[in-house]
Amino acid sequence: MKKTLLTSAFALLYSTGVFAQDFDKVEITTIKVTDDIYMMMGAGGNLGLSIGEDGVFLIDDQYAPLTTKILAAIEKLSTDDIHFLFNTHYHGDHTGGNENLGDKGINIIAHDNVYTRLDDGKMKTGMPIITFNDKLTFHMNGIEIKTEHYHSAHTDGDSVVYFKGKNVIHMGDIVFNEAYPYVDVPGGGSFKGVLAAVKDTLGRIDDETQVIPGHGPLTNKAGLQIYYDVLMDIQNILTPIAKQGLSLEAAKKLKPLNKYDDDYGQGFMDPDTFISIVYMDIFDNLDK
Repeated sequence: MKKTLLTSAFALLYSTGVFAQDFDKVEITTIKVTDDIYMMMGAGGNLGLSIGEDGVFLIDDQYAPLTTKILAAIEKLSTDDIHFLFNTHYHGDHTGGNENLGDKGINIIAHDNVYTRLDDGKMKTGMPIITFNDKLTFHMNGIEIKTEHYHSAHTDGDSVVYFKGKNVIHMGDIVFNEAYPYVDVPGGGSFKGVLAAVKDTLGRIDDETQVIPGHGPLTNKAGLQIYYDVLMDIQNILTPIAKQGLSLEAAKKLKPLNKYDDDYGQGFMDPDTFISIVYMDIFDNLDK
């Protein structure tokens, strides 16, 4: 069975960030996570910041129309330069401000696969100028900021960022906290890979770790464990159905995720779209 056209079409919309939004009404909210580490929410992916004597380290940048608001929010915390912008993956709600910030001479860094997916010939000053293939460490603001790449999770270019010594991590869109996650299968992602990335991260953090998700509220290890348990249960529910060879429409008629739809289907992924993507991904990879 081939992957649905819905998945490909949705991936295109998601990566380009063309969902209709009134950016004039968007407010940037700042959450202090710990000393000198902040999370910002607006429209699109959550931002992460390290602020200190060496300047500002920024994770992701949402949509281009929000750059002015984001910079104003950062300036309330620090008037120092933004030295680095790190893209957790390629989607437009995390990289839409790249060109605006690139025009200001800010160094953009991302995984090799992020560069490849952004390299469509249209983006000039917003392309990453430094890329890496596995791990990368920044020595800045008195701490180590370490990045860890996961090959096939939300996309094929996802990175988790560890603020060593601060016990804070940013997980990008590997985590949609309190909501169904989007798995960009055409972009190299897989549901199995999301599970693997979350499980691996759980083994690296402790009960006091603060977790900045790509979407949703700030959480911690307990919250991440709940997210993992829900996704594992979803896999355990859908896999036997897929092994029966049921079509997507037949699987939907069973309403297999009904117990989660009310709580987790009110976010970015509605229940129908979520099961359409994840069931087909599980179906197509039964023998892998």
